[in-house]
Amino acid sequence: MARINLLNWREEKRKQIEQQFYGMLAGAAIAGVAVILAVQMQLGAMIEHQESRNSYLKTEIKKVEKAIAEIKALEKEKADLLARMNVIQELQGNRSDSVHMLDELVKVLPEGVHLTKFKQKIKSLTFDGIAQSNARVSAYMRNIERAEWLKAPNLKVIQSKKKGTDGGYSQFTLTSQQGNPVEKKKNTKKSKG
Repeated sequence: MARINLLNWREEKRKQIEQQFYGMLAGAAIAGVAVILAVQMQLGAMIEHQESRNSYLKTEIKKVEKAIAEIKALEKEKADLLARMNVIQELQGNRSDSVHMLDELVKVLPEGVHLTKFKQKIKSLTFDGIAQSNARVSAYMRNIERAEWLKAPNLKVIQSKKKGTDGGYSQFTLTSQQGNPVEKKKNTKKSKG
Protein backbone atom coordinates (compact mmCIF):
# COMPACT_ATOMS: atom_id res chain seq x y z
CA MET A 1 0.00 0.00 0.00
CA ALA A 2 1.16 3.32 -0.88
CA ARG A 3 1.77 5.89 1.71
CA ILE A 4 0.15 9.28 1.04
CA ASN A 5 1.13 12.17 3.12
CA LEU A 6 -1.98 14.31 3.52
CA LEU A 7 -0.31 16.81 5.82
CA ASN A 8 1.42 18.75 3.04
CA TRP A 9 -1.71 18.97 1.02
CA ARG A 10 -3.62 20.40 3.98
CA GLU A 11 -0.87 22.87 4.65
CA GLU A 12 -0.87 23.96 1.05
CA LYS A 13 -4.64 24.25 1.11
CA ARG A 14 -4.43 26.34 4.28
CA LYS A 15 -1.78 28.60 2.72
CA GLN A 16 -3.89 28.92 -0.40
CA ILE A 17 -6.99 29.90 1.68
CA GLU A 18 -4.82 32.27 3.68
CA GLN A 19 -3.50 33.88 0.48
CA GLN A 20 -7.05 34.15 -0.86
CA PHE A 21 -8.12 35.76 2.42
CA TYR A 22 -5.25 38.27 2.32
CA GLY A 23 -5.94 38.90 -1.37
CA MET A 24 -9.62 39.49 -0.69
CA LEU A 25 -8.68 41.68 2.25
CA ALA A 26 -6.31 43.68 0.06
CA GLY A 27 -8.96 43.84 -2.66
CA ALA A 28 -11.55 45.04 -0.13
CA ALA A 29 -9.11 47.64 1.17
CA ILE A 30 -8.35 48.80 -2.35
CA ALA A 31 -12.06 48.86 -3.16
CA GLY A 32 -12.75 50.76 0.09
CA VAL A 33 -10.03 53.29 -0.69
CA ALA A 34 -11.36 53.60 -4.24
CA VAL A 35 -14.92 54.14 -2.92
CA ILE A 36 -13.69 56.71 -0.39
CA LEU A 37 -11.70 58.50 -3.12
CA ALA A 38 -14.69 58.41 -5.47
CA VAL A 39 -17.02 59.76 -2.76
CA GLN A 40 -14.47 62.39 -1.81
CA MET A 41 -14.04 63.43 -5.43
CA GLN A 42 -17.81 63.54 -5.87
CA LEU A 43 -18.24 65.62 -2.71
CA GLY A 44 -15.38 67.91 -3.78
CA ALA A 45 -17.05 68.40 -7.17
CA MET A 46 -20.39 69.11 -5.48
CA ILE A 47 -18.78 71.59 -3.07
CA GLU A 48 -16.97 73.30 -5.93
CA HIS A 49 -20.20 73.49 -7.92
CA GLN A 50 -22.06 74.92 -4.90
CA GLU A 51 -19.27 77.45 -4.26
CA SER A 52 -19.49 78.63 -7.86
CA ARG A 53 -23.27 78.97 -7.48
CA ASN A 54 -22.77 80.89 -4.21
CA SER A 55 -20.28 83.27 -5.82
CA TYR A 56 -22.71 83.82 -8.70
CA LEU A 57 -25.51 84.53 -6.20
CA LYS A 58 -23.26 86.94 -4.29
CA THR A 59 -22.47 88.91 -7.44
CA GLU A 60 -26.15 88.98 -8.38
CA ILE A 61 -27.10 90.08 -4.83
CA LYS A 62 -24.58 92.93 -5.09
CA LYS A 63 -26.14 93.98 -8.40
CA VAL A 64 -29.63 93.86 -6.87
CA GLU A 65 -28.49 95.83 -3.80
CA LYS A 66 -27.00 98.46 -6.09
CA ALA A 67 -30.27 98.60 -8.04
CA ILE A 68 -32.22 98.90 -4.76
CA ALA A 69 -29.99 101.79 -3.67
CA GLU A 70 -30.60 103.50 -7.03
CA ILE A 71 -34.36 102.92 -6.69
CA LYS A 72 -34.33 104.41 -3.18
CA ALA A 73 -32.43 107.43 -4.46
CA LEU A 74 -34.93 107.81 -7.29
CA GLU A 75 -37.86 107.48 -4.88
CA LYS A 76 -36.35 110.17 -2.65
CA GLU A 77 -35.82 112.40 -5.68
CA LYS A 78 -39.40 111.70 -6.77
CA ALA A 79 -40.72 112.60 -3.30
CA ASP A 80 -38.69 115.82 -3.36
CA LEU A 81 -40.03 116.70 -6.81
CA LEU A 82 -43.61 115.96 -5.71
CA ALA A 83 -43.15 118.16 -2.66
CA ARG A 84 -41.83 120.96 -4.86
CA MET A 85 -44.72 120.51 -7.29
CA ASN A 86 -47.20 120.68 -4.39
CA VAL A 87 -45.59 123.88 -3.11
CA ILE A 88 -45.69 125.39 -6.61
CA GLN A 89 -49.33 124.38 -7.06
CA GLU A 90 -50.20 125.81 -3.67
CA LEU A 91 -48.40 129.05 -4.49
CA GLN A 92 -50.14 129.28 -7.85
CA GLY A 93 -53.47 128.54 -6.24
CA ASN A 94 -52.91 131.18 -3.54
CA ARG A 95 -51.38 133.74 -5.91
CA SER A 96 -54.58 135.71 -6.27
CA ASP A 97 -55.54 135.45 -2.58
CA SER A 98 -53.47 138.50 -1.60
CA VAL A 99 -55.04 140.57 -4.37
CA HIS A 100 -58.54 139.56 -3.26
CA MET A 101 -57.65 140.22 0.37
CA LEU A 102 -56.28 143.72 -0.37
CA ASP A 103 -59.31 144.52 -2.52
CA GLU A 104 -61.57 143.36 0.33
CA LEU A 105 -59.52 145.43 2.77
CA VAL A 106 -60.36 148.60 0.85
CA LYS A 107 -64.04 147.65 0.59
CA VAL A 108 -64.51 147.05 4.33
CA LEU A 109 -62.77 150.25 5.42
CA PRO A 110 -65.55 152.59 6.62
CA GLU A 111 -65.50 156.33 6.18
CA GLY A 112 -63.55 158.10 8.93
CA VAL A 113 -61.04 155.25 9.40
CA HIS A 114 -57.50 155.46 8.01
CA LEU A 115 -54.83 152.81 8.15
CA THR A 116 -51.32 153.97 9.01
CA LYS A 117 -49.58 150.61 9.00
CA PHE A 118 -50.38 147.15 7.65
CA LYS A 119 -48.35 144.00 8.34
CA GLN A 120 -48.90 140.42 7.18
CA LYS A 121 -47.21 137.30 8.59
CA ILE A 122 -48.34 134.23 6.68
CA LYS A 123 -52.13 134.40 7.24
CA SER A 124 -52.04 136.75 10.24
CA LEU A 125 -52.75 140.43 9.56
CA THR A 126 -52.07 143.44 11.79
CA PHE A 127 -53.63 146.87 11.14
CA ASP A 128 -52.57 150.11 12.83
CA GLY A 129 -54.71 153.11 12.12
CA ILE A 130 -56.68 156.11 13.29
CA ALA A 131 -60.43 156.61 13.40
CA GLN A 132 -62.70 159.56 14.09
CA SER A 133 -64.34 157.61 16.92
CA ASN A 134 -64.49 154.24 18.63
CA ALA A 135 -67.78 153.56 16.84
CA ARG A 136 -65.94 153.71 13.49
CA VAL A 137 -63.49 151.09 14.76
CA SER A 138 -66.44 148.90 15.79
CA ALA A 139 -67.99 149.33 12.33
CA TYR A 140 -64.65 148.38 10.78
CA MET A 141 -64.52 145.18 12.88
CA ARG A 142 -68.13 144.28 11.87
CA ASN A 143 -67.21 144.81 8.19
CA ILE A 144 -64.18 142.52 8.60
CA GLU A 145 -66.40 139.89 10.21
CA ARG A 146 -68.73 139.91 7.17
CA ALA A 147 -65.92 139.96 4.60
CA GLU A 148 -65.08 136.84 2.59
CA TRP A 149 -61.32 137.28 2.49
CA LEU A 150 -60.88 138.52 6.07
CA LYS A 151 -61.97 136.87 9.30
CA ALA A 152 -61.66 136.89 13.10
CA PRO A 153 -60.99 140.57 13.91
CA ASN A 154 -59.43 141.14 17.31
CA LEU A 155 -58.89 144.59 18.78
CA LYS A 156 -55.55 144.76 20.57
CA VAL A 157 -55.21 148.44 21.47
CA ILE A 158 -57.45 151.49 21.21
CA GLN A 159 -56.47 154.90 22.60
CA SER A 160 -58.41 158.12 22.44
CA LYS A 161 -56.34 161.19 21.55
CA LYS A 162 -57.38 164.84 21.73
CA LYS A 163 -56.79 166.96 18.65
CA GLY A 164 -57.31 170.66 19.17
CA THR A 165 -60.82 172.16 19.13
CA ASP A 166 -62.21 169.78 16.48
CA GLY A 167 -62.46 166.93 18.90
CA GLY A 168 -60.40 163.79 19.16
CA TYR A 169 -59.52 160.68 17.31
CA SER A 170 -58.81 157.09 18.26
CA GLN A 171 -55.59 155.20 17.54
CA PHE A 172 -56.07 151.46 17.24
CA THR A 173 -54.24 148.22 16.59
CA LEU A 174 -56.34 145.41 15.19
CA THR A 175 -55.43 141.84 14.19
CA SER A 176 -57.25 139.60 11.77
CA GLN A 177 -56.77 136.43 9.76
CA GLN A 178 -56.72 136.09 6.00
CA GLY A 179 -59.76 134.10 4.92
CA ASN A 180 -60.39 132.07 1.80
CA PRO A 181 -63.98 131.61 0.65
CA VAL A 182 -62.94 128.77 -1.68
CA GLU A 183 -61.56 126.74 1.25
CA LYS A 184 -64.60 127.70 3.32
CA LYS A 185 -66.91 126.31 0.62
CA LYS A 186 -64.85 123.10 0.42
CA ASN A 187 -65.02 122.68 4.20
CA THR A 188 -68.82 123.21 4.28
CA LYS A 189 -69.23 120.64 1.47
CA LYS A 190 -67.10 118.14 3.39
CA SER A 191 -69.02 118.69 6.62
CA LYS A 192 -72.38 118.25 4.81
CA GLY A 193 -71.16 115.12 2.98
